[in-house]
Amino acid sequence: MDLRHHGDAEAEPGLLDFAVNVRGAGPPGWLRERLVAAVDRLGSYPSAADELAARRAVAARHGRSPDEVLVLAGVAEGFALLPALRPRLAAVLHPGFTEPEVALRTAGVEVRRVLTAAADGHRLHPDDVPTAADLVVLGNPTNPTSVLHPAEAVRRLARPGRVLVVDEAFADAVPGEPESLASDSDSDTPGLVVLRSLTKTWALPGLRAGYALGAPELLERLAAARPPWPVGTLGLEAVRACCEPAAVAEAAAVATELTAHRDWLVHALREVPGVHVQLPAAGPYLLLRVPDGPAVRDALRGRGIAVRRGDTFPGLDADHLRVAVRPPELARVLVDELSRVLARYRAPTGL
Repeated sequence: MDLRHHGDAEAEPGLLDFAVNVRGAGPPGWLRERLVAAVDRLGSYPSAADELAARRAVAARHGRSPDEVLVLAGVAEGFALLPALRPRLAAVLHPGFTEPEVALRTAGVEVRRVLTAAADGHRLHPDDVPTAADLVVLGNPTNPTSVLHPAEAVRRLARPGRVLVVDEAFADAVPGEPESLASDSDSDTPGLVVLRSLTKTWALPGLRAGYALGAPELLERLAAARPPWPVGTLGLEAVRACCEPAAVAEAAAVATELTAHRDWLVHALREVPGVHVQLPAAGPYLLLRVPDGPAVRDALRGRGIAVRRGDTFPGLDADHLRVAVRPPELARVLVDELSRVLARYRAPTGL
């Protein structure tokens, strides 16, 4: 299983991209202007004032103190830092994003996979997590299942002597962020670290910008091995800009729009014979199961459409596909081509 496989490997130039969960082809105009203006500061090292301004913006966004914020070069950096916590046994919820497991195994940490089941909607069962695990990692909403776990179920995973890492890279795509733990203090949920990304909503994968929220002493442990100036000037500016009130309001509107687009796509896909859609879904992507997944994926690619293979996620197999939510005018192309492909495979011998 290639745990380092990601959707960008599927999305080659010229293909209609349903493989990568990034909204749009680039950041909005107002954010571009902020980043362009910051270019004039690239002749100097990122300043302490820039870093503090970014942390203050994040803190205000989530009702936290600036010392409870660690600005990251994307959530992927947060995963790479996890071995600094020196866990003895890490439990990782799957199917889920694979980079945390990669980082931990590479560092020699023992990892136990906790598999959710399609039969009950990939629900989180806190009692399935080993009691001995001193580090627990899960996504909410989970990638690729698009399941949003109840906040109270996630909080049940916290306990003394354990660090609970919740990857909320897609939380801002859920209207109202009802199950987010981003505002939980250490007294609310001990040992909690929440990771947030700006890559998806603001189309910044080439910049790498995100942050961690947690108790100051826990963030200090996480950051102990970082090099000087780990986040550049443009990354700091992006974090600051995207956490200001106007941007938060825009993200909320985007989340509502994404929900409508996802509902349209769910309805359309459920009309296609042979397609099973994993529901309920809360993220800007859907997990599908189709007959003869590799052949279907290849056929879609031949028709100019890229979708994300599912068999690199622990707990899924080659018949699983993940598709990003797109506006109906684009999603209709996927639905129509998938219907044609599956009709071809059904005739004359059946699937």
